[in-house]
Amino acid sequence: MTVRATWNGQVLAESDHTIVVEGNHYFPPEAVNREFFAPSTTHTTCPWKGLASYYTVNVNGESNPDAAWYYPEPKDAAAKIRDYVAFWHGVTVEKADD
Repeated sequence: MTVRATWNGQVLAESDHTIVVEGNHYFPPEAVNREFFAPSTTHTTCPWKGLASYYTVNVNGESNPDAAWYYPEPKDAAAKIRDYVAFWHGVTVEKADD
């Protein structure tokens, strides 16, 4: 099943190899359209996944701060999602209708 993440009319990521963790689709790094991402200084900690880093999404002159996150150095229990990217803050993640 192909899953697509979109915001403000643009496809941010698309893959048929997402990993679902706690209800969130994590997209492999190569499936993410990096042109729309800027690093954020925000970090949060998950007790079992570790320290999350964030991206601000920029599309068509609009910014969505911290709309995407990833784990660059996850704890062992979450090793499979290393550098995979997940979304929230209004980003639509759904099955692609191709």
